[in-house]
Amino acid sequence: MFDQITEDIKKAMFAKDKERLDALRYFKSMLIENKTSAKAASPEMDVLIKHVKKLKDSLENFPAENEIRKKTEREITILSEYMPKQLDESVVKGYIAEIIAANPGHNAGLVMKDLSPKIKGQFDSKVANELVKAALG
Repeated sequence: MFDQITEDIKKAMFAKDKERLDALRYFKSMLIENKTSAKAASPEMDVLIKHVKKLKDSLENFPAENEIRKKTEREITILSEYMPKQLDESVVKGYIAEIIAANPGHNAGLVMKDLSPKIKGQFDSKVANELVKAALG
């Protein structure tokens, strides 16, 4: 992913696409920091997923027509190109049904524990949690 981001930064520079360039440069700096930090490095995809989640969560703090919100939405759109393909809600419901069938005594927390690795970065965990609660009744 790091090499792809570097290439895309070059393309954005030539295209004079400042928004894309800023978003990609910031994300690349996060990847570099991840590699060089004293802690064990996280996988690049995990860094991306975490950053996009933070951006999405921050949208709640801005009114609909706020310029910062619009900029953040555009950054999410740019970085989403590097995210794994998103799962359909029906697929997630199928996973939930499988987990519940295999472990009938599970509560919502245990179902989410089993579900999370299957949907990581591919489906919103808040929505998944609501689906689990609905499935458990």
